[in-house]
Amino acid sequence: MPSLKTLRNRIASVKATQKITKAMQMVAASKLRRAQVAAEAARPYAVRMGAVLSNLASTLGGADGAPALLAGTGKDQVHLLLVCTADRGLCGAFNSSIARLARDHAQRLMADGKEVKILCVGKKGYDILRRLFPRQILDVFELRSIKQIGFVNADEIGQRVLSLYADGQFDVCTLFFAEFKSVITQVPTARRLIPAEVGGEAAAAGGAGYEYEPGEEAILADLLPRNVSVQIFRALLENVASEQGAKMSAMDNATRNAGEMIRRYTLQYNRSRQAQITKELIEIISGAEAL
Repeated sequence: MPSLKTLRNRIASVKATQKITKAMQMVAASKLRRAQVAAEAARPYAVRMGAVLSNLASTLGGADGAPALLAGTGKDQVHLLLVCTADRGLCGAFNSSIARLARDHAQRLMADGKEVKILCVGKKGYDILRRLFPRQILDVFELRSIKQIGFVNADEIGQRVLSLYADGQFDVCTLFFAEFKSVITQVPTARRLIPAEVGGEAAAAGGAGYEYEPGEEAILADLLPRNVSVQIFRALLENVASEQGAKMSAMDNATRNAGEMIRRYTLQYNRSRQAQITKELIEIISGAEAL
């Protein structure tokens, strides 16, 4: 059985940890509101962008005259996985759930004989995936030094993806991130980035017919590269909100668990102390009776 001094040290250590987890929970809660507002504000813009692209694609009358970012290369052999996670941990299963979704997708593609390449946004996803796919990872973008995610950060990543596509490095690009639903719910999501997805929620957002000036080809030539950065920007904002929500929940659980550990250690300490006092009293009484 641990000594009283050891138990006191353990109680003090857990109390110090509990103060840290409580402070981290409060910090995550303060950041969550702003991150949630930013993520929710980006959703309509990204959806309307997809709706415009869907409307333009429907007027082209076939894939022959469509740009490469919309029609694709005509092949499905090389896949680029753009995996967006966080740079920091202590947020429960947030990072591992996204990495698991990307891992399962990559393994299915490789089992079908496809070639897989990976771009990681966030150090935690890179740390997980490099153990399984060390040769497939092309690069990692770290966002640790960035205080607030901006469109310029997403555009930098988007330009790298477009550069790889222009060089013929891949045929299909899939974006992985966590969609924020609530503080306790973040849904790992995979969304095709290149060729651009048309239909789905984008088509539902607008079904009216429009006449465009200049022509559809000129508009698509400008919108399609911008759409890549817009979708990445939305994914980054969703990730920030999801990370803070997951961290808030994880630190709340850690604070509760620390409180339970303190209760158990305190009970054990009191029992040990009482047993020691009882033993000393017995020894004193036995010595007095012997006299």
